[in-house]
Amino acid sequence: MTIEEIKKIIEKENVRFIRLQFTDINGILKNVEITPEIFLDSWEEGIMFDGSSIEGFVRIEESDMYLKPVLDTFAVLPWTVDGAKSARVICDVYTPDGKPFEGDPRYRLKRMMEKAKELGYTPYAGPEMEFFILPTNEKGEPIPEFLDHGGYFDLLPLSKAEEIRRDVAIALEKMGVIVEATHHEVAPSQHEVDFRYDTFLKTADNAQTVKLVIKTMAIFHGYYATFMPKPFFGVNGSGMHVHMSLFKGDQNAFYDPNKPLELSDDLRYFVGGILKHARALAAVTNPTVNSYKRLVPGYEAPVYITWSVGNRSALIRIPKARGKATRLEYRSPDPSCNIYLAFAAILAAGLDGIVNKIEPPKPVEENIYHMTPERREELNIGSLPGTLKEAIDELKKDDVIIDALGEHIFEKFVEAAEKDWKEYSTYVTNWELQRYLYL
Repeated sequence: MTIEEIKKIIEKENVRFIRLQFTDINGILKNVEITPEIFLDSWEEGIMFDGSSIEGFVRIEESDMYLKPVLDTFAVLPWTVDGAKSARVICDVYTPDGKPFEGDPRYRLKRMMEKAKELGYTPYAGPEMEFFILPTNEKGEPIPEFLDHGGYFDLLPLSKAEEIRRDVAIALEKMGVIVEATHHEVAPSQHEVDFRYDTFLKTADNAQTVKLVIKTMAIFHGYYATFMPKPFFGVNGSGMHVHMSLFKGDQNAFYDPNKPLELSDDLRYFVGGILKHARALAAVTNPTVNSYKRLVPGYEAPVYITWSVGNRSALIRIPKARGKATRLEYRSPDPSCNIYLAFAAILAAGLDGIVNKIEPPKPVEENIYHMTPERREELNIGSLPGTLKEAIDELKKDDVIIDALGEHIFEKFVEAAEKDWKEYSTYVTNWELQRYLYL
């Protein structure tokens, strides 16, 4: 999209405000709202903002930063506030000397995309976004209660949640994001939106848009959408299974009709790289204390570091589709992650596997949840970290993932995670009061 095309859209749609969007290291979408006149005058050199107030960005004495719009991400928001129409454009963050900001999560992913390109690959991904829709109180605050008691693929006539999912699909289509499926998930009040796969970078941009639209449509209907991994005890948590593949030109590099199961060496080595780095990756793909309440046996979330063809109890699953549809499904990430950093880290791990020809262990087709500890030990099956602290400790030892994040983000990321863990470790919960108050 050119600036002239954008100017015509602004005039035709009578757009009153432009939201310049970017993402902090926690994956939270931020925005600065400006007028179309300022946008059209300043888009090329960038619009200055105060980076010192953004989580994980810069110190006060280094606060001036610039937002440079990525014109292809321009989209009119399909809703109005007080009758005023707005558009959004995703931005890259730059320093005053015109260099990409090392602490910009989008830049870290772009850097890994360039590395893949140097190796001859274009990475593609498609995440499955799971979330809960909750009732709200008179202040619009979420109430941690089920809105329904539906299950997987259930049809709930006249359900508010169905109306929300419908409006999400319509709004996303107007913004250029093609929704392929929406449905009720396994847990009560849990839902999923799947959208068309694209390159890692485009998919990460789209995922941020999907989360924004889901939250906005829920609010318009008087409810609240949360991407918290495990808001309720005793039911499934929300994951973000990521389907991914590498292409060389128009050929899927994961497909080889002459290899066992028609899976190429590239796929096998990519899997080997992810499994090698899986424990460190968890800190990025599952970045909250709550993430590890989801990663427990019995709730369809992966716990053990294995791969398989079709077995959904494994960390990495290879769906049965072949040819251009050959792909792997990485099942541990959850939607609380910063998707730019998660994709950068996953890609770094997989490419490390290809470059160094890391052979994965044999795929495991048994139900791993039903194995005895002795059987898992016999097969040398390791497990993901059980806590955020354990994951951060693993991340500190993994130079490949640290390099993908960059020194700036790595330090800020670890600092924030360790602060969360310390607060959580000293916080007295309701469970503790119920269990120990009468001692």
